[in-house]
Amino acid sequence: MVFSCAVALLTGCSAPGKDEPIWQQVKIGDLAPSHNGKQPGGQLLKTANFTVYIFEIPAENTGSLDDIWPMLHTKPLRFNYYDAFANNSFLVAFGQLPMWNKVADLLQAAGGKRVKTVSLLLPDGQANDIPIATLGNEKTIFYISTEGPMEGVTIGPGGLTLRIKAEKIPGSRGVCNVDALPVFSPPISSPIPQLAAREKSREFPFACCHFGLKMGPGDFVFLGPQKYSSDQTTLAGLFFSRPGPRPVVRMFLIVCSRINY
Repeated sequence: MVFSCAVALLTGCSAPGKDEPIWQQVKIGDLAPSHNGKQPGGQLLKTANFTVYIFEIPAENTGSLDDIWPMLHTKPLRFNYYDAFANNSFLVAFGQLPMWNKVADLLQAAGGKRVKTVSLLLPDGQANDIPIATLGNEKTIFYISTEGPMEGVTIGPGGLTLRIKAEKIPGSRGVCNVDALPVFSPPISSPIPQLAAREKSREFPFACCHFGLKMGPGDFVFLGPQKYSSDQTTLAGLFFSRPGPRPVVRMFLIVCSRINY
């Protein structure tokens, strides 16, 4: 059964060695809850800490990932528009720390390599963007809308990002609500707040591919496409694929490492 459903302070990225096994790149210890997050005076910051690992897998091996999705869960996930999410060829599933060993083995078997690591420190109610793709010029991107039919939106220049937001759950400790949303953002070039706000108003959120869930330390979300698509005019193709002589598929592992509220 296929489970259907799918940021930015870049504080660290690494390129693995050519023959380095994926299990040497991301160990269970890397995913375990962090014990940092204190101010110099010893007071805990009211933040949620996440690490996002981006993997690339040879396009011809995408079918090997079919064994990963049944191991994970979709029940904790919520969608504004489940059908639109699935029809846009997005897949997402939820897992916890003990499951990572098997997931990592399957990624390694498929030839996966970790190409980037993004560390996030999210204050309550705030969001960060993970850069996904750069649009140097104006371009029309096609997607299945929340109403059902395919639509096109002309965007660019700017960047396609994955916006991740964390919010405290009233009355609960050690967990937070997490929302993820693909967003096109134009470059913000003006230091004048009014002009910067006008530029930001040109953002385009792809609400059709929003998802959310409750997460605590040790929880992770695995995000990827249903299949490889070389078409860079579709949302899924632009978001998950890197075409070329050796085309690859991008996969995203979003790990909650600590919550300080």
